[in-house]
Amino acid sequence: MTDRLPHEKGFHVSWDQLHRDARALAWRLQGEAPEDGWRAVVAITRGGMAPAMIVSRELNIRVVDTVSVKSYDKMTRKEAHLIKAPAADIMTDGGAGVLIIDDLVDTGKTLELVRALYPKAHYATVYAKPKGKPMVETYITEVSQDTWIFFPWDLALQYVEPYRAGG
Repeated sequence: MTDRLPHEKGFHVSWDQLHRDARALAWRLQGEAPEDGWRAVVAITRGGMAPAMIVSRELNIRVVDTVSVKSYDKMTRKEAHLIKAPAADIMTDGGAGVLIIDDLVDTGKTLELVRALYPKAHYATVYAKPKGKPMVETYITEVSQDTWIFFPWDLALQYVEPYRAGG
């Protein structure tokens, strides 16, 4: 077997799988809601936008906003920094009653930055890696730290050569 690059240990997620997993996340979050329900959903852009849309639909949450954090340049991890904050009137009281949704928690650096700003929000991701798990209250699927997740917005359908050529 040949040596593989780190990103070649891939977990490929289709749109159908992401939709099922985001609905499962909504189902779990339904049981975590405060007594008066969730006030808003805030998606961490860009990866959190699709799951946040599905969660907000499933839980009938009409107030949706984004927080933009940049922590990757292509496939290289960089220091996380805030680009755009959600509306201040949504994030009152440290974000209490607000769901902050992302597609994945990897090392936890993105969520660490957002948590420092909104410590009372509820943090949820569809997928979680071991180093980042402590940064989320709710997630659906854990993958190993060395697995690269290929999301449907990263992929295109194309022919793939078989492992063994032959006839």
